[in-house]
Amino acid sequence: MSPEEIARATELRAADLLALAGHGGRRAAAVQIADRPGTAPTRPRGQGHEIREIRPFVPGDDPRHLDPAASARSGQMQVRSFHEDRDRSLFLIADFRRPMLWGSRRFRSLTAAEALARAGWQAVAAGGSVGCAAITDAGLQTARIGARTAGMARVAGCLVRAHALALSSVTLPVRPLAPDLARAARLAPRGATVVLASALDDPGTELPAVAAAMLRRGKIVLLVPADPVEIAPPRVRLSWLDALGAAHRGRFAARGDTQQDIRDRLAALGVTVRMLRSEDAAEAAA
Repeated sequence: MSPEEIARATELRAADLLALAGHGGRRAAAVQIADRPGTAPTRPRGQGHEIREIRPFVPGDDPRHLDPAASARSGQMQVRSFHEDRDRSLFLIADFRRPMLWGSRRFRSLTAAEALARAGWQAVAAGGSVGCAAITDAGLQTARIGARTAGMARVAGCLVRAHALALSSVTLPVRPLAPDLARAARLAPRGATVVLASALDDPGTELPAVAAAMLRRGKIVLLVPADPVEIAPPRVRLSWLDALGAAHRGRFAARGDTQQDIRDRLAALGVTVRMLRSEDAAEAAA
């Protein structure tokens, strides 16, 4: 591979994430943030900024939402009710720990980042807001919730910084996913949809409990990048480098049953699980 090909397979670039602005609805990574099991994709009442209706005041309504003009016309107190802005918010969480920094064609972390970016662009195109957190073995990187292109620009910058930090931290011990996921999830507004991109390596024993707590605050979508070597491991011995750059040879150990069990447990809790094929992302990026 040429240096440019190696860079495209291992490095995350802000320009690539920003270029996905027109592809927010493509492929399985698209996240319908209005989904509600068993209901039509409508938006509920809430305390956002877009007026849903003006209606008579009832005890318990916030007096700050009184509409003076409508009250004067009707002779009764009238209040404004609003669409729930938080329901249209998306909080993206990228797993950039060391197990994500590999792939037979490109790093799984790049597949994860691009899938999150597509979901984010879809959210802001629908009028929502987006923020993010990235988990690395050196700690969390975050971007606050924001709307429109400015919000996605902050998200792209956060993902790129975090990925560069992850690449420079490969000699650090791998942190279990669950504790950092819990910390990242606390940054999401209540009612927001959380989209996590992770292959669930080294998840930590607390992962189901963390997911259950997150579900009490809002919907969770799990995007799982899957490399072709994971799906169909070759029988031959492969060469690989460890975190210190030492060369090794060995057969790829498939962990499909273990990973499937984790995904099934999360799905049983109510997490929406979607698989991402890294070769699809590589072709889209070419």
